[in-house]
Amino acid sequence: MTATISTAFAPVTYTNNLFTISTDPALLDEAVIFNYLAHESYWWTDLTPEKLRRTLQFSLCYGVYDGARQVGFARVITDYTTFAYLADVFILPSHQGRGLGKWFVGCILQHPELQSLRKWTLNTRDAHTLYQRFGFQTDPKPENYLVYRPENQ
Repeated sequence: MTATISTAFAPVTYTNNLFTISTDPALLDEAVIFNYLAHESYWWTDLTPEKLRRTLQFSLCYGVYDGARQVGFARVITDYTTFAYLADVFILPSHQGRGLGKWFVGCILQHPELQSLRKWTLNTRDAHTLYQRFGFQTDPKPENYLVYRPENQ
């Protein structure tokens, strides 16, 4: 038996009165994403343009747009069947406080190709209440969760 492998799904778009969320990779502004992740986030201390391009290539990426300007980003690492890891979620400071984060996470969780997943995970240092609104919770069995960090990283 030979399997045909394809994860190319048509882009998904959500709109409200002022903003658009899209999974269309052609709309992503790598400069905006790189600047925020490399210089404003606490979690990407060693990001390079090459690492960013690789993460964009192998993730389901979302952009939030104010007109043509990108003001937010997130990516999902998934097998589209059982598991997804939500990563690198941000709204630019100039657009925070408008409810975009709540709308953004809600749209991500509604993606039609991610509805059969049995588990979503994420790591956050400071946004627990945002994610708990959608049902995320601390792991009830953290002793089952393991992490491997190679020494050379």
